[in-house]
Amino acid sequence: MRAARIHRYGGPAVISFDEIPAPTPGPGEVLIHVAATSFNPTETALRSGRLAELLPITLPLTLGWDVAGTVAGEPVIGMLASGAAAEFAVAAATALVPAPATVPLADAAALPLAGMTAWQAVTEHAKIVPGERILINGAGGGIGGFAVQLARHAGGYVLATASPRSAAMVRSLGADEVLDYTAGPLAVGAPVDVLLNCASIPPAAAAALVPLVRPGGRIVTVATPIEAAAESGVTVEHMITRNDPAGLAELVRLVDAGVLRLDITARRTLADLPELHRLAESGATRGKIIVTL
Repeated sequence: MRAARIHRYGGPAVISFDEIPAPTPGPGEVLIHVAATSFNPTETALRSGRLAELLPITLPLTLGWDVAGTVAGEPVIGMLASGAAAEFAVAAATALVPAPATVPLADAAALPLAGMTAWQAVTEHAKIVPGERILINGAGGGIGGFAVQLARHAGGYVLATASPRSAAMVRSLGADEVLDYTAGPLAVGAPVDVLLNCASIPPAAAAALVPLVRPGGRIVTVATPIEAAAESGVTVEHMITRNDPAGLAELVRLVDAGVLRLDITARRTLADLPELHRLAESGATRGKIIVTL
């Protein structure tokens, strides 16, 4: 089979396209005929070695965390530790859930990692309740787009940061207010109850977000760590996404119910992966990009 792999850490040019044997499922595993994966900007950090201490890997490594495909003809989606950027992949049967019935199978690859991250941030860590004011920083990204929708679904009033190129899409996903972070310091009116940070930002920019949260409010960051002084009364949590098939199944239900929309901004092929890595590192990607096999 054909697979996108890295044999060493480095720039986008280290991604190679290898012909390797298809994997063989072990006990409790299934073989997935991959329809698509999706590109996550964090994969650039994996490829470059910036995640080596946090996420040690064995090289060579087949890229790809999100997977959409078929198992014995049945459409499924899930999140893998690696290996989705290939024609076939293996996974524990319990890690996969039936794919949404209302969107193309390849497009469903947008959901697992970004969707589960947003789901866990909104429902488990921030624990948003109706009537709260929520500031979502980085709403134009894949995680941020899902977070906007889930925070609104939870009954929150959503303020979302976005660049001018993403503003219309973020508004269409349900943001009550869209703040242009390129125009200068953010102004949110009254302090917010919850801040969800979905963007990799410099430490100074992260520190500038803290005063926007009311005393006793909550900050959940899925990217850049944020610190708040004890006297501010603001609690801060830096979360790490866990693989949660039950949560993913609930996201599938919300997609099929029309509550959750997939913000697909591009559809590319496996051969485009090096270019996608370069574009992401220059800040030129947004939303979810599907990579078909």
